[in-house]
Amino acid sequence: MLIHPSHSRGKADHGWLKSRHTFSFADYFDPDRMGFGTLRVINDDIIAPGMGFGTHPHRDMEIITIPTSGALAHKDSEGNSSVIRKGEVQIMSAGTGIRHSEFNASDSELSELLQIWVHPKVKNVKPRYEQKSFTPESRKNQFSLVVSPDGREGSVVINQDAFFSLADMEEGVELNYQAKLSGNGAYLFILSGEISLNGIKLHARDGVGIDDLSCMELKALAQAEVLVMEIPLV
Repeated sequence: MLIHPSHSRGKADHGWLKSRHTFSFADYFDPDRMGFGTLRVINDDIIAPGMGFGTHPHRDMEIITIPTSGALAHKDSEGNSSVIRKGEVQIMSAGTGIRHSEFNASDSELSELLQIWVHPKVKNVKPRYEQKSFTPESRKNQFSLVVSPDGREGSVVINQDAFFSLADMEEGVELNYQAKLSGNGAYLFILSGEISLNGIKLHARDGVGIDDLSCMELKALAQAEVLVMEIPLV
């Protein structure tokens, strides 16, 4: 088990953008923090009102955006234009190449989000975009699958043998995560609250990499939101 406390993450402050990096990204570099399996980036971003990332390119990367507060406006070279909010999940398969921009859709409120990068299973695919909304009820005291390779249970589709699940846990609730694919590992990210994982206490924005998914028991020590990213380890 690999534990990354919240305070150990890389930090960036560009004024309009404040970001914490679980893994090496941009000016933050740690040779021991280059990802976990096929999971490459977890950026915890806060974007000032009306500001954002201008049009820029990506290639051969699966990019998942999960807003935690506010709204984010997306545009890309494939003609997609949308606004994404808390409760929604967006995925962009960069494939052979795509250009996009992401801006805070509000002129008065902060936009807060996780942006997650996963190495693709197959390179040079046609770029694609997908966005879906998931109800709070779907993840209350249970895991709600939001990302999968085949769109099962209404999830968005990723070009990788990866499965992302969200859960909102009331204090005292216990959940046992069941692996979707033999041989996968998982990275657990605590969005809010406190939990214990196999008896180890974890706080908001802590992350944990787990090689062996045969036993993954979670208990909410306080109201908590958690994200489990099950991914291939190689």
